[in-house]
Amino acid sequence: MPEEAKPKLRINQNDLYKEEVFTDMRVAAIRQLTPVKPNGEFDKARKILFYGQTQIYSQHGPFPVQFPIEDAKNLQQAIDKFPDVLEQFMENMVKQAEEMKRQEQSRIIVPNSGMGQGPAPGNIILK
Repeated sequence: MPEEAKPKLRINQNDLYKEEVFTDMRVAAIRQLTPVKPNGEFDKARKILFYGQTQIYSQHGPFPVQFPIEDAKNLQQAIDKFPDVLEQFMENMVKQAEEMKRQEQSRIIVPNSGMGQGPAPGNIILK
C-alpha cells in the first residue's frame, strides 16, 4: 500500500481521560477516568467517569466483567454503589443470555410428519 493511501490514526484531543485504578487486591477494582485537556489539565466541562471491574467464577473458569458506575461523583460514591450496580449488571447479563438462548431455540423448526408438507420427517430447518 503506498504511503499516501495509508489511513492516519488521529487521537481525539477533545475526549482525553487520565485513567487511575483503585483496587482492594481481592475482588474489586474501580477505574476512574478523569477528563483532561490536551495539556493534561483537568477539564471541568466534563464529568469524571467510574467503572467497576471484577471476575465472576463459572463452570468455565473466571469471567471478567466491567460495568459503568453511573452518577458517582467521587471515588467513595463509586465504592458505595459498586455492589448494587454489579448485582444489577449481573441480572441484566443473565436476562440477555436467557433471551439469546430463547431466540436461538426458536430458530429450530421441527416439521410435522405429514406427507407432502415440506421436508421429510426427521429433517430440521434453520431459519
